Amino acid sequence: MSGFRWKAVVLCVVMAASAAMAQFARPTVKIADSGPRVDLEVLFPREFGDWRIDGRTPVILPSPELQAKLDAIYNQVLSRTYVNGNGERIMLSVAYGGDQSDGTSAHRPEVCYPAQGFQVLGNEVGTIDLDGRSMPVRRLQSRLGARYEPITYWIVVGDKVVTSGTQQKLVQLKYGVRGLIPDGMLVRVSSIGTDAKAAYALQAGFVNEMVRSIEQERRARITGT
Repeated sequence: MSGFRWKAVVLCVVMAASAAMAQFARPTVKIADSGPRVDLEVLFPREFGDWRIDGRTPVILPSPELQAKLDAIYNQVLSRTYVNGNGERIMLSVAYGGDQSDGTSAHRPEVCYPAQGFQVLGNEVGTIDLDGRSMPVRRLQSRLGARYEPITYWIVVGDKVVTSGTQQKLVQLKYGVRGLIPDGMLVRVSSIGTDAKAAYALQAGFVNEMVRSIEQERRARITGT
């Protein structure tokens, strides 16, 4: 056998072995199937502290095209508007997916907001203090015409909070090498106003009150461990 043919045979064997190993190592066990079922309507309280659901303010729904993509990614989506005694309003949007593998990774607001016509004017990493624990979040400033909407969001993959696509991929890989497919939850809060600093402070207070009102054993689903 000539050297060229021999190299071709070896290459084919290596490619076949790599494909077989990839198939063997592919994660198959969904974490979502091993614990209590997540029900966003139950998990997130309808009222807490000074906040109540505001039924008079409609929630802006995504376009039909974007909604179709979200339906393919997530098992559940929750959208609410809350109001406090001062008349301040916070919009809460939560999306949960039981499979956060490559094809169904959480849809990030800096992607889906422009798909709805918004401009993303600012994008930075920040933190929210939760009873002494510093939870990483991502903060955006968005605009649609005269509507300014500062946004705070985070993503929980399995039991880890991530704020970037790279972190998200690393967590997926860590679960994958153990044969596990993590679930994922994207939690987004936003408000209307041109003062982003004041908006982020209001949103942080809202998140703190909301998390404190949730039973201790359920909080990890929302804020990671």
